Amino acid sequence: MASKDFDTMEDSNRSSNPSIHELSDPARRIVLRGTLGATVAALYGSFAAGCAAPTAQREAPTALAPTIGFPGIAVDASDKLVVPEGYIASVIAAWGEPIGVAGNMPAFKPDGSNTAAEQAVQMGMHHDGMEYFPLQGSSTRGLLAVNHEYTDDGLLHVGGFANMSADKVKKSQAAHGLSVIEIELKDNAWQMVRPSRYARRLPMDAAFEVRGPAAGHAMMKTAADPSGTRVLGTLNNCAASKTPWGTYLSGEENWMFYFGGGDDIPAHHRRWGMRKDGSYQWEKFDERFDAAKNPNEPNRFGWVVEVDPYDPASTPVKRTALGRAAHEGAWVAVTKDGRAVVYSGEDARFEYIYKFVSRDKIAPGGAKANRELLDHGTLHVAKFNADGTGQWVPMIVGQGPLTPANGFADQGEVLIKARQASDLLGATKMDRPEWLAIDPLTNWVYCTLTNNSSRGQPNFPAVDAANPRANNTMGQIIRWQEDRDFDATTFKWNHLVLAGDPANERAEAKGNIKGDIYGCPDGIAFDQRGVLWIQTDAHATQMYKGEFKNIGNNQMLACDPRTGQTRRFLTGPTNCEVTGVTWTPDGRTMFINIQHPGETPSDRSDPNDPAKFSNWPDYKPGGRPRSATVVIRKRDGGVIGS
Repeated sequence: MASKDFDTMEDSNRSSNPSIHELSDPARRIVLRGTLGATVAALYGSFAAGCAAPTAQREAPTALAPTIGFPGIAVDASDKLVVPEGYIASVIAAWGEPIGVAGNMPAFKPDGSNTAAEQAVQMGMHHDGMEYFPLQGSSTRGLLAVNHEYTDDGLLHVGGFANMSADKVKKSQAAHGLSVIEIELKDNAWQMVRPSRYARRLPMDAAFEVRGPAAGHAMMKTAADPSGTRVLGTLNNCAASKTPWGTYLSGEENWMFYFGGGDDIPAHHRRWGMRKDGSYQWEKFDERFDAAKNPNEPNRFGWVVEVDPYDPASTPVKRTALGRAAHEGAWVAVTKDGRAVVYSGEDARFEYIYKFVSRDKIAPGGAKANRELLDHGTLHVAKFNADGTGQWVPMIVGQGPLTPANGFADQGEVLIKARQASDLLGATKMDRPEWLAIDPLTNWVYCTLTNNSSRGQPNFPAVDAANPRANNTMGQIIRWQEDRDFDATTFKWNHLVLAGDPANERAEAKGNIKGDIYGCPDGIAFDQRGVLWIQTDAHATQMYKGEFKNIGNNQMLACDPRTGQTRRFLTGPTNCEVTGVTWTPDGRTMFINIQHPGETPSDRSDPNDPAKFSNWPDYKPGGRPRSATVVIRKRDGGVIGS
């Protein structure tokens, strides 16, 4: 995610809703708020390894344990991508590769001199979430839909941010959004199909439809769109998922960094972390991102976006019924009676986890038959109680504090102000809830809580059962099971793991990992066999020193969720994030993304020395690091991880 170092991380929750210990378990308050060195040690003494919930309901999911058949690899700090013996990894689609639009396939220029128009038909920058969509069910030919989260303008432009201009802003905007490419396995190697009728880019000038209760709302209308139903572009797209009806869901995450609020920022925008100046200078050259002049434009971002990759002529949709947030992504479960349940989290400190339950059942017939499915239903926000139970609190206008007197005139306003509504409902403030995954064998839902250095610090929320560590540099993975079905309003929860390194001196950084160590879990996904794959995203300011000195580069691990055992499968190049995992239906090909290799502590590369930290994957003199999609296969053609 953009601006993820602890100094610039979005941190705008100043609500007074109490910790879950104040609500549920006053007797534990002193223990959990005490001196954390002794406190955490005491807590760990009572926690089961790999299941850290301080509750009477500590049971782990039960199912046949999938086989993890590869030897774990060592940590690595070199500028290369490493996979186990017997596997091969190769780049298939790096930033700047032409996506395959017939008659318009400009080559990538390693000096940063591609134009905005050329970038608009090339792979965007900073690949993140991704999904494979088979053509006719094939495991050898299909589509990849890929998110492009943000840009490093020091790499993107000749001269970087120096002499920023409208042309540079247009190129940055063209490097955002989504890509759809066609790929095939040919002669035992995956490659892009170019040209392809499916090839598509959705950058900041692409038209998106707004649907659901907030469509046409007064807070969504602008001079350019007086209807409040059409938005140009999608921003800061992070995680992704595939729906049961064959579409692609993408979360608009830290969109607030793109807006400049000026000297007098309204309370509504302050609650979303808006600052006087945007981080990318867009507001200086594109008035749409000057929130002082266009105060409703920020309300048009922060939604879950739905795309039909099979139909390049279709208009993607921003689904307002799922609520506005710093959405990492959105993941779909199906109730016993066939309705869709969509889980999502906000990648920001002390923000929330949400669940949407559709009113209607999933209809046969794919995307067209379910075009309105996510427009009708009920959004909920999560409360995690200290006793290992939890509630999904409905976010409905007129219920509880969500009244006109409190600033919620209608359901559209509840959804646009989902954070403010969650504040009033007393939802649990979490340590950066990022990716979610649903175990196909047990129906437990997993969520990564990547880190939170402010937890337990002066003037910030204290530790609690769900977020049990102060100065939480390492992160944890929480999981829950609904009490009856996915549409239930109650659940039981525990932790799969508290990440860390047992060699650390500080108790809060030790963790309780069983197997290979890691920190900052981010991307997660289950494969077809029920193996949980964990990807990490420690920032350049954290890595290779202090509590992270033994962990090396960011990595990807396989985990048996029944036992909590982890085994390291992959390490990425220097300062990268490992993200975006998906598979072919036969499980014999895995796709992952390597994001921002060579990331700098400031998230801004020096245009005069772009390869200072990494020159992956090209390793060419005078080149620059490139985010890229990587394809992984077993040399014997077997199932990945077996």
